Amino acid sequence: MLLQIVVVIVILLIVFVLYMLVNMGVFRKIENRFDGVIVKVVELPGVEDITVSDEDKFALISSTDRLEFPPTVNEVGAMYLMELSSGDFNIKELKTSIQGPFAPHGISLVKIDDGYRVLVVNGKMGKHAIEKFTLKNETLIYEETLTDDWMISPNDVLAIDDTRFYFTNDHKYTVGWRRSMEEYLALAISGVVYFDGKTYTQVADDLAFANGINIDRKRNLIYVAASRDFQVKVYTRNHDGSLKFIENIDVGTGVDNIEVGPDGVLWLGGHPNLLKLASYEKNKSKTAPSELVRIVYRGKGDYDVKSVYMDDGKNMSASTVAAPFRNFLFAGNLMDKKFLILKRAIND
Repeated sequence: MLLQIVVVIVILLIVFVLYMLVNMGVFRKIENRFDGVIVKVVELPGVEDITVSDEDKFALISSTDRLEFPPTVNEVGAMYLMELSSGDFNIKELKTSIQGPFAPHGISLVKIDDGYRVLVVNGKMGKHAIEKFTLKNETLIYEETLTDDWMISPNDVLAIDDTRFYFTNDHKYTVGWRRSMEEYLALAISGVVYFDGKTYTQVADDLAFANGINIDRKRNLIYVAASRDFQVKVYTRNHDGSLKFIENIDVGTGVDNIEVGPDGVLWLGGHPNLLKLASYEKNKSKTAPSELVRIVYRGKGDYDVKSVYMDDGKNMSASTVAAPFRNFLFAGNLMDKKFLILKRAIND
């Protein structure tokens, strides 16, 4: 009887381990493919997030020279502006008067009366923060540093207007065995927090590693990446800022940042093998695979999900974002030393 119990326990453990490996994409085949060309390789480290203003034809870029993730020392980063009008993709650093460590991670911008409101997740060690700026005439003006107990482990931010915004906490726990359990067991306990200009309120709490967040303003839909579930969660935004869950989009990769094009098409950076990503983050391997995904909304429950780019890490490791502009994609990453400008085939 005891032997039978032991055998059953061993079998269950094997099944569980195999399930977790599948859940992390360990058995996915990584193929180098892209129906397009690499236009430019830009030497800029840790370009974790990129977002585009189609109206004024520029891209805003967050860059932090990461040595390891999560960091063990305060890292140094900066914000950059890339012009898109000339086709040369010229980049300039945006100087700012912010005091203290600045390690930009997730970013968001929205047009306001006197320019753009820019929000940046500051990945500095210690007290997490979201930095508030005004972008005007290619000048980034520091406004204030926002902190709150709800900023547990902020990853990405979404500006709704001049004062209101959402941000994701990718973990519920920041250190110790509980964080490890959260990661390796894919516990759906991270979430989304809303700031209405006065109060912070958690509006979603059922995500496994809440990552990128963005909005389709025309359809009033908010999309949130659940990296460990390989899903995008779809919500309707209510008038009070609360979120009503609608459905999941199965993506098949460890989704990271989400960009929404002017046509409502979603573009995502992703990590097809989370085990290789973890090894890369800890400097135990030199590369990690990248994947970029396009999602076209057809109607409730109907999405066309297509992997448009995959790379074993030779061209770029650990993709985090795919920002569209016309038939270009700006592909950033977690901690590589360069990012890619891709030109897609017209019929992809």
